[in-house]
Amino acid sequence: MSDRRPRPTWRRQPEQPPAAHQPSPSPASPAPAEQRQSVTQATLYRDGRHVSSPTTLAETFRQLREHPDGMAWIGLHRPTEKELHSLAAEFDLHELAVEDAMEAHQRPKLERYGDTLFVVLRAARYLDAQEEVDFGELHVFVGPDFVITVRHGAAPDLSAVRRRMEEDPDLLALGPEAVLYAILDAVVDGYAPVVAGVQNDIDEIETEVFGGDPAVSRRIYELSREMVEFQRATRPLVGMLHGLMAGFAKYGTDEELQRYLRDVADHVTHTSERVDGFRQALTEILTVNATLVTQQQNAEMRALAEAGFEQNEEIKKISSWAAILFAPTLVGTIYGMNFDHMPELHWAGGYPFAVVLMAVVCVSLYVVFKKKDWL
Repeated sequence: MSDRRPRPTWRRQPEQPPAAHQPSPSPASPAPAEQRQSVTQATLYRDGRHVSSPTTLAETFRQLREHPDGMAWIGLHRPTEKELHSLAAEFDLHELAVEDAMEAHQRPKLERYGDTLFVVLRAARYLDAQEEVDFGELHVFVGPDFVITVRHGAAPDLSAVRRRMEEDPDLLALGPEAVLYAILDAVVDGYAPVVAGVQNDIDEIETEVFGGDPAVSRRIYELSREMVEFQRATRPLVGMLHGLMAGFAKYGTDEELQRYLRDVADHVTHTSERVDGFRQALTEILTVNATLVTQQQNAEMRALAEAGFEQNEEIKKISSWAAILFAPTLVGTIYGMNFDHMPELHWAGGYPFAVVLMAVVCVSLYVVFKKKDWL
């Protein structure tokens, strides 16, 4: 990172004096409306003190030209292409960095284009009601006398960063490098509530897993996806901050600021390790849940098999007794018919014979079913 060198004169377009007859733009004109929507705040500082807060980019450019020893901090929220090109022309921003800032959806990275650093950060905040991690994207241009933040999403709250820096003029007087440190620190500090919220969710999930909640698998899967995104936001920061620390040391940045940056790097490393641990824990919990679900299903299948076996045994007994009782019923039914001409109808030994026949058939069937273990 460069030290506080004088601003090169070729960086800015010469200011054109406004024509006397040219009317001022109407408050309802499209351009000021766009600027009011996307320019969240533009502030000029000198020696760590607030100088002014221009309301438009054009006014910011003009005042910065009038104060060559000052620093501009411009905050944008989802700016228009016209505004970004205006900034690129004024501060000589590289076209690739401008293109990234317009398109968003970038992974965290650190790029140097001449005297300008381009930093992409993924901020995060935990939504407790939805049990979700909301990610925002922040693009930061850091030059010798300016800091430009392009925010996509609700996080982080850079107004709090401004207040913190304005309350510490000595730190703000260190220049754009100090602002970059404060932004990095705010983004990394924003990870702490997310880590706490995820840890609480994992504790609840473990309770639900061993409690047999059938909906816990979906919750594990959704939280695992959140951790993948969280890992993509935090893991690249470790290498980025080490590279930034090397640049701070190379360009002789204030030693105290280097210590602050090392502290941020330690926090990022700790957060990244926690996120890696969360992913591993969720994978193990999902495996345990799958094992418990399989065991429960096996137990249910065994219970169903045992119930089916018992039912089959009862059916065998019922069927056996039905068959045994069917034989005498058949004989009795035949000879109970009211016909005059039937074999052995008038035979004296017909009744004993029928009784003996029914007894023999019943005993024979009983013996057969008993041998087959149906009775």
